[in-house]
Amino acid sequence: MSKFSSGGAVKILDSQWRRRVRVGATAALALFLGACGRRGQAPAFPPPEVAVVVVQPSTVPESYEFSAEVAPYRRVEVRARVDGIIQERAFTEGAVVEPGQVLYRLDRVRYDASYRAALARFANAKRTLERLEPLLGQHAVAQQDVDNARSEYEASQAALEQVKKDLDDTDVRAEIPGRVGRTELDVGARVTGPADLLTTIDRLDPVYVSFRPSSAQLLAWHQNVRARALIHPGSALAVQVELPDGSVLPRTGRLDFVAPALDPATGTQEFRALFSNPDRLLMPGQFVRAVLVGFARESALAVPLRAVQSGLGRQFVYVVGVGDTAKMRDVQPGPWSGRLWIIDRGLNAGDRVVVDGVQKVIPGRPVRPVPLADSASAASRAQPPGPGR
Repeated sequence: MSKFSSGGAVKILDSQWRRRVRVGATAALALFLGACGRRGQAPAFPPPEVAVVVVQPSTVPESYEFSAEVAPYRRVEVRARVDGIIQERAFTEGAVVEPGQVLYRLDRVRYDASYRAALARFANAKRTLERLEPLLGQHAVAQQDVDNARSEYEASQAALEQVKKDLDDTDVRAEIPGRVGRTELDVGARVTGPADLLTTIDRLDPVYVSFRPSSAQLLAWHQNVRARALIHPGSALAVQVELPDGSVLPRTGRLDFVAPALDPATGTQEFRALFSNPDRLLMPGQFVRAVLVGFARESALAVPLRAVQSGLGRQFVYVVGVGDTAKMRDVQPGPWSGRLWIIDRGLNAGDRVVVDGVQKVIPGRPVRPVPLADSASAASRAQPPGPGR
């Protein structure tokens, strides 16, 4: 009996405790809701400020970018004109050389001996002719003897000039200015005249930059020019170069050659531009980005590059519409034009496109649009002064 009473008392206490917890929770909730009601609704956040541009048709410069390779203006093979053994290599591999600079010296003993013999023969022929010519006027010598002496003189003179040239050619000299390559034959090697390549020289100022537009790109150019959607400058197109570190070469090149036909193996056409290169920033074999400039597109709609967003396999912009509500709109971008991106499809004249503050935009929610220039100047005024200001 006492055992039953004890268990019943425990159950009664537990039930009372649970009722008290429920009542306390209900009272707390009521107090919270009452307090909220007294304070009223929390104020909504103001629409975020975004910088916009109003898209208007205009004539926009259009450029095209390609992978390109640098090639020397001239590459000359250095070969000896005479046979002989190399006695000296007078240059450092990879050094810059000037025209007329001696690169190799060949053994000249044989050529020196031949020169002295030819010189003696020439001197003898000259003396003979000088002795006989006065006698011809005195009828003391036959005309044939004088003619033979004159022929010997001329032949010995020609032989002397050739031997002198061979002797001079034992010094192998640079024909052009440029950077000399690796030597193929060195001191002690026998050179068999022009048959043996000694080294090469690359002329580095100016240089060529070659790139290859595809057949599809070429077709698009022709069609757009014929349709007057693309304006051709009517003269040689200019080319800019972006170096491997992302910097832009501080001078432009001139397009000086276009291959007459497509390469059937690649479906591309070679374009070549000529660049001055006094600072040697461009080196043969270097890969760069070539930007073909000079075209322009009429009535183009363009926005700053940073206005175009990418995600989920599509490209889009935020357009501020009625009631300053921002909406996402898919676009089809075309080529770049400096810091602008030409939009082929998706925008209309008069559209307000968000450029700065994109990260604050929620599609379908209002924003506070300000012109891009005003936003930039306001940001400049808000910028704290830096060192030296």
